[in-house]
Amino acid sequence: MKELTSFEGLHCANCGEPLQGEFCHHCGQSVHSVLKPMHHMVEETVETVLHIDSRILHTLPALFLKPGFLTLEYFAGRRVRYIAPFRLMFVLCLLVFFVLHLATTEFVSHTLGQYQSEVLHDGSKDFAHANSATAVRDRLDDQLNALNAVQIYGDSDMAAQAVQAKQRLREAANRRLAELHAPPLAVPSSAPKAADESARLKPIQPIRLGWLPDFANRRLTAMAQHVVDNLHLYKHVDAVSREAARQRMLNGIFGKLPGAMLVLVPIFALLLKLFYVFKRRLYMEHLIVALHSQAFLFLWLLLCILLTVFAHWLEPHALWTTWPLNWLGRILLLWAPVYLFLMQKRLYRQGWLMTWLKYWCIGWCYLLLLGLVLTMAAILGAAQ
Repeated sequence: MKELTSFEGLHCANCGEPLQGEFCHHCGQSVHSVLKPMHHMVEETVETVLHIDSRILHTLPALFLKPGFLTLEYFAGRRVRYIAPFRLMFVLCLLVFFVLHLATTEFVSHTLGQYQSEVLHDGSKDFAHANSATAVRDRLDDQLNALNAVQIYGDSDMAAQAVQAKQRLREAANRRLAELHAPPLAVPSSAPKAADESARLKPIQPIRLGWLPDFANRRLTAMAQHVVDNLHLYKHVDAVSREAARQRMLNGIFGKLPGAMLVLVPIFALLLKLFYVFKRRLYMEHLIVALHSQAFLFLWLLLCILLTVFAHWLEPHALWTTWPLNWLGRILLLWAPVYLFLMQKRLYRQGWLMTWLKYWCIGWCYLLLLGLVLTMAAILGAAQ
């Protein structure tokens, strides 16, 4: 009674109802003010973080090592100590694509840096094999195009090296042309031509779909033009510009993938509903199964990426780790199909043969859906 009487005479600041406790029974607003000293805010933040950490420790090991355990716990009403299914799947989805994007970007940057270093090497000796003035000029044009791309996309040091390398190449080409009794090269312009300027195609025909409004047709036309330009740039210009186009498309694809995977979850749940229609389970139950399945796949993919990156980093320093890490990678790859099969068997409680048949059919349908979603994400990403 002391706890109740301490609020006598107080009214909710939001709706004016008499208070009977720390929270208004009418609108739910707390009686406590949000204007607090800094040390109180720090204490609440630490408490929240520790609470989340405790749920992570209960959730992730069970998600990865116990097929179907989290789903059964959720159905049984034991949910407080675990992260909610949608939040778990969404956070893991963002995390895995973030890590995958970093790893892919690092690989592309490393490849691009290697090519730029190769382009900057002294290629003046290559003109000795040219037996005609046309061959000399063709060889010079190829090397100057690559150096122009380095000058545009490289850092300041590489740009300065590219200018010097271009001068050396022209001098070597003129010496070879003099040996062949051919006229010298024309004086070059001072500004390098953009590497993708000559690669751009003519504008495509506007897309006109009668059942779409004009702004949607204009948007589709612009996206199609971007796809054509990026693919043409990727195929028909030097490797430096090609890597830049690849990086641009990768950024677009990874930006679209999380949203695309969210669309896949309710469709996967509908697929489970169709295959287990006689189990008389609610669609929401199948949706929880789909969320936990996707969360496991994202966690599994994250571990695969981290293991690959770690093995690649460790190999030059400790070659003896290659064999155990390779075996660990094989075990990790096999665990995903085994886990999903055991999860399906445990949750839907059918015989081994029936579970295997449905698992096989659901797996192929899921792969088709996944391929469709990834294809759409790739098209939208290429339109950046």
